[in-house]
Amino acid sequence: MKRPALIAAILLSIGFAPSAVGANPYLAKPGETPVSIRIATCAVSGGFVHLYTAIDNGLFDKYGIKANHIYVRGSGISLTALASDEIQFLFCAADGTIPGMATGIDGKLIAAPLVGLPYVLLARKDVKRPEDLKGKSIGVTRPGDLSYRLSRALLKKFGLTEEDVKLRPIGGSQSERYNAMAQDVIQAIIVTPPLDVRGKRDGFNLVYNLNDLKLPFIYSSVHTNSKMIQERPQLAQRVVAAFAEAVYFVEKNPDKAKASVSKALKLKDAEALQSSYDAYAKAIVNRRLLVPGDQVADAVELAKAETAVRKKPSEIYDNRFAEDLEKSGFLKELWGGKVP
Repeated sequence: MKRPALIAAILLSIGFAPSAVGANPYLAKPGETPVSIRIATCAVSGGFVHLYTAIDNGLFDKYGIKANHIYVRGSGISLTALASDEIQFLFCAADGTIPGMATGIDGKLIAAPLVGLPYVLLARKDVKRPEDLKGKSIGVTRPGDLSYRLSRALLKKFGLTEEDVKLRPIGGSQSERYNAMAQDVIQAIIVTPPLDVRGKRDGFNLVYNLNDLKLPFIYSSVHTNSKMIQERPQLAQRVVAAFAEAVYFVEKNPDKAKASVSKALKLKDAEALQSSYDAYAKAIVNRRLLVPGDQVADAVELAKAETAVRKKPSEIYDNRFAEDLEKSGFLKELWGGKVP
């Protein structure tokens, strides 16, 4: 074997492709000092599998980033922390944050790994269809939050009002609202996988799949603030690249991804973990990470009914970083050709 071919064979045998270095311009340089960032999630959810997995498996480290994960309860409080630069990045459902950003709160969407509506309506045994909710209560986090707005959209779909069905603020996580339903404090909640599996096993009814509402919905998305985009665009670019690699890594390493969700959610149920994986690594994954501008515009239009909109949809997202992944050849190299 000739020397160049021998070197290539050795590199491949230990897991390195010679072209990978040239096609990934975002990696940290040898000896480069890692940059610390604070990245928050606005809930505890299987929908954040890509962040959990990236942190657990050192993906941010490759890009010279020391990612400190912080949990900030609720999209509104999270946006406030982002705008004040207490956190530099936020990973949260964009449809929960778009109304706030539309009012003028500083924040921009720079990547959207998940696009789609994974929520379902889970209810007690005597609620078999949405119409059965009349005279009962749906638990929400707080007025105006995402769970509240989705619940209102559901009621409107079936001709119900808040006089017919009470939207009761419970606060807390989905698990806490689930426990409130189990105690009959409320009779229904809107949840995401893997709580749907637990609910069916506990005898509750999966009443309605909210994806059938056909709402424009952008789920787990990477947000940052104006200061980051203006002063440290290279760092924002590296964070987006790390998320793109996380999407690939999660898809190719299901066991490691499920282990990260298990750790974050303190969940051991194999069926529930698989449900979560199927929903967020497969069903609504957006491998190119581009924020769909038309859906941002639709979400802003919907927000006008409840809040004073001061920003144009184009001021709420910035696709330059996701677009650069394609232009640089990074995505082609990552996926071994055309992105699925």
